[in-house]
Amino acid sequence: MAEATSTQEKQFTITRVFDAPRETIWRAWTDPEEAPFWLHPRDVRTPRESVRIDARPGGSYTYTMIAPDGSEYPTAGQYLEVVEPERLIFTWASPGDKVEDSPLITVTLAELDGGRTEMTFHLRGIAGKPGDGYVHDGWAEAFDILAEHLA
Repeated sequence: MAEATSTQEKQFTITRVFDAPRETIWRAWTDPEEAPFWLHPRDVRTPRESVRIDARPGGSYTYTMIAPDGSEYPTAGQYLEVVEPERLIFTWASPGDKVEDSPLITVTLAELDGGRTEMTFHLRGIAGKPGDGYVHDGWAEAFDILAEHLA
């Protein structure tokens, strides 16, 4: 029973409503021209030349975030499920990490009235909570930046 609790703690969900159609949010996740605008926390950047996205089952992605001090954070993963424009499931890790050992992200996009989209982001394999100053907050900031980019 304690193992189930431990597993439950190593995950979190963030739900956001964007004032944009579902196809626009889908494109933000899958278009290498869009991802650099928002795929990073505040004060960090993701150069366009570092972004490669092949959003299909078995396809992969890579990008590198660069902090203000010049530290680089290369990120890579593999798409396990791609259901356009409603669901992406992919691993999230460092380049070279084994797929089976990597955290798993599920992004679900639901159409709402008025051309809005509800995005549910679920990360399994890393604990997170609001105010952690780490993974949860980094993703929350990225989603804030995405909303600003869309405005």
